[in-house]
Amino acid sequence: MKTSFIVFVNISSDIYDVGAINVAAEEIDLKNPKTNRTNAGFSDEERAKFRELKAAGFVDTFRYLHPEEVKYSWWSYMFKAREKNAGWRIDYFLVSERIKDKVQTAAIHNEVFGSDHCPVSIEVEV
Repeated sequence: MKTSFIVFVNISSDIYDVGAINVAAEEIDLKNPKTNRTNAGFSDEERAKFRELKAAGFVDTFRYLHPEEVKYSWWSYMFKAREKNAGWRIDYFLVSERIKDKVQTAAIHNEVFGSDHCPVSIEVEV
């Protein structure tokens, strides 16, 4: 039902979805995919729901502009994960498919400290 609503809205509007979706969509999006396969944030069910969003016409702006870049937006407070860069990319800007080419930049600011997440940003041509 939710996917149907998203598709309906996406037909007539430019959509920007921003936030901590808390799902690492692909293996490239976390440091240790094999050992995290059944953990929250990387389960098959969560990843399937994320794929449904993409199939509904949404684009992961960071991965669209940086298909091979390994960069994370979240690190556990335990085991010095940030210091070791053992993180996950779970914060996203999703945009509707028709405006993906207006996205000029998509960045993960892992140089910014103060939280277990770091800021993410996009610049969009208007």
